[in-house]
Amino acid sequence: MSRNLQFLFLILLDTSLFITIHSHDNNSALTACLHSSGVKNFTVSSTLAYSRLLNFSIRNLRFAGAGVPKPTALILPCSVEDLRNSILCLRAASLAIRVRSGGHSYEGLSYTANNGVPFAIVDLMTLNRVRVDSGSLFAWAESGASLGEIYYAVAASNRTLAFPAGSCATVGSGGHIAGGGFGLLSRKYGVAADNVVDAILVDSAGRVLNRDSMGEDVFWAIRGGGGGSWGVVYSWQLRLVPVPERVTVCTRTRSGSTRSVAELVHRWQYVAPNLPEEFYLSVSVAGSGDGNVSASFTGFFLASRKAAVSSLSRRFPELVLAESSCREVSWIESVVQFAGLDSVSELTSHESSGPEFFKAKSDYLRIPIDMAGMITTLDYLSRKQEAYLILDPYGGAMARVKSDQIPFPHRAGNLYGIQYIVYWTVEGDTARDKHVAWLREFYEYMSRHVTKNPRAAFVNYLDLDLGTVEWGRGGEGPTDAVSKARVYGERYFLGNYGRLVKAKNAIDKENVFNNPQSIPPLNK
Repeated sequence: MSRNLQFLFLILLDTSLFITIHSHDNNSALTACLHSSGVKNFTVSSTLAYSRLLNFSIRNLRFAGAGVPKPTALILPCSVEDLRNSILCLRAASLAIRVRSGGHSYEGLSYTANNGVPFAIVDLMTLNRVRVDSGSLFAWAESGASLGEIYYAVAASNRTLAFPAGSCATVGSGGHIAGGGFGLLSRKYGVAADNVVDAILVDSAGRVLNRDSMGEDVFWAIRGGGGGSWGVVYSWQLRLVPVPERVTVCTRTRSGSTRSVAELVHRWQYVAPNLPEEFYLSVSVAGSGDGNVSASFTGFFLASRKAAVSSLSRRFPELVLAESSCREVSWIESVVQFAGLDSVSELTSHESSGPEFFKAKSDYLRIPIDMAGMITTLDYLSRKQEAYLILDPYGGAMARVKSDQIPFPHRAGNLYGIQYIVYWTVEGDTARDKHVAWLREFYEYMSRHVTKNPRAAFVNYLDLDLGTVEWGRGGEGPTDAVSKARVYGERYFLGNYGRLVKAKNAIDKENVFNNPQSIPPLNK
């Protein structure tokens, strides 16, 4: 357990003693149930530790303000038994359940609730153990383990093994894998959820289920069907993948007029998705506010520096990539670099560099944007200093896996995905509304270039603008909830939405686990 988690754990032990003495309040039923069940690691809103624990894993300050609904309690289970008993006690107390792994939900759905529904958070941060068996090429990771903790444990066991997932070290594996989990190795090995071979799920009745006992439909659903709908995944069994002893990372930034940068990004569309699957070359484009833009090309290659530079120079000479822009490192060292950290040991920390106010949206492209369109796109972006785009190349293994293999459907035919992000530092509705309005206008402009019918989106980049369903205290919702949820469900999951509804009906027919963009059961 990392030092910051040990400190929080001690705070909670002290807090639980406080609750034992002062339990004659609105939370008495919950606290009594938790104590009688042996769950000691929790706090309620009347305690000193509450705010620190609530805010510790809030990564988007849009959901940290005084006006945002707050949970009645935070529970940090330390075992699968704690997790099971926490769910049963929350149900007995008629509290809605939110499950937080790393706190990176773009819309705060793992730690907020709407409609005045009383709720509590099951925070998985202390369920962060990772057990690696490098001989069998598998690992078990609890859902509170961050991606950084998984990478650290895998590399400590064998430096030529890896797990294909995202580059942000503090992202929780629970939510990341639940949404699919795209990363640097995805063009070679698929998304994170493609590499899950078993899981332990605690359902709304407190049953502890593995792949066999939950059934293949539910096991299919939890791997890419989004979080917050099925129960709580206690742990994942992960398939590890081979990587060479040395890999190559490259960075190349080009700044200038929208036309000069647009020429490079336009060319990138034809190169990056068609590189050998051992190559990943993304580009991040940022506005300056003065009419110029900058494009940062970031490469990760399962090859030597010489081979990487030679291959890219041949396929993408316009980038003018020098060997000095690349370096050979171990896989775990590349993870540290992409995470923006200084050392391997920092991968085990759950503390991020600092949250910010932001709003994000996503898209997929199956046809390259023409040169005129790219110039106009970057010209639009150039006028917004607080905005940037991240373009992730697909192809390779992403095109080989069938679109219904797991719920994550964005496979063959997709050239790349786009993530749009706008951020700000000033608190308040005025600043938020201004920046979010700009993003929505830009997103509307981009509709001419991206996928249609439906306009696809990535569930790991949650976007409530796509539609919501409002649920009541007991999971009650509109009679046409399945139809209402289809609006966002088919954009995230395309043709897999219908099977997800059936899986929801099988595992959580009473809709205990819900949020504004969860999968509804039939007739709920």
